[in-house]
Amino acid sequence: MKRLREIMREGFLFAVRKDATVTEAVRTMAENNVGIVAVLEGDRLIGVFSERDAVRRVIDKGLDPAATLIEQVMTRDVLVADEQEHYQTAMRTMDQANIRHLPVVREGQVVSMLSIRDLVRVDMARMGEELRFLHEYLYTVPPDVAQESK
Repeated sequence: MKRLREIMREGFLFAVRKDATVTEAVRTMAENNVGIVAVLEGDRLIGVFSERDAVRRVIDKGLDPAATLIEQVMTRDVLVADEQEHYQTAMRTMDQANIRHLPVVREGQVVSMLSIRDLVRVDMARMGEELRFLHEYLYTVPPDVAQESK
C-alpha cells in the first residue's frame, strides 16, 4: 500500500502569510490553478484558506475581499497527515472530516498539499491492478488442463 511520500509532489504547496488579503490569496490560487492555500506565520502552518472558505466566509458574509485579512477568515483547525501515512488512512481522514485537501508534514514541517483527487487516482490504479490480477486468475487455463483438452 502506498504511503503519502510516494504520492505527494514535494514542495507542491502554495502559501500566503496571515496578513495577506483575501484578494491576494484568491489570486495565488487562480495563478496556480489550486483550490487551497496554506496560511503561514513564519514557516509554521497556522491555517488554510480554500475556495469554500472564500464563498462561505467572505462572499456570503458580504465582506470586502480587498480589505479582509486571511487571518480573519481562514480555517484554523487544520488536519494534517504525516508523509509516512498510508494513502487510504488519509482518504478516511478526509472523508470523515468532509475536507478535500490535506497538508502533508515531515517532522512537523508542511511539505506538500494533497487533494482527494490525488488519492482517488492512486486508489483507482490499485483497483485496476487488482481487477487485472483477478481476471488473469479466473480466466487463465492451467497448462495441465490445456493439455488434457487436446
